Amino acid sequence: MLSLGKTIATVGLTIAGGLSLSGCATTKYVDEQIATVNTRISALESKVQQVDSTAQGANTTAQAAAAAAQSANQRIDQLGGRVDAVEQQLVQRRPRN
Repeated sequence: MLSLGKTIATVGLTIAGGLSLSGCATTKYVDEQIATVNTRISALESKVQQVDSTAQGANTTAQAAAAAAQSANQRIDQLGGRVDAVEQQLVQRRPRN
């Protein structure tokens, strides 16, 4: 994800470099533009880190939920055998008319 920030930085520096070579921009203007791009890159990197952290937390929560569901399914499977046995006993004990 950080490669996106590097790409943006490269594009920004390329634009700034092109402007400085064209003779239309002063060094101060180029420095201001680079500072603006760097500020935006820093903000973007911060947001990427936040999203990554949130995604990692969601992944951990999903794994815990999957483990809980698997455990619940195992208990249901175990109870299924008991229920079948009880049903068989009830069928055998019913009086026949």
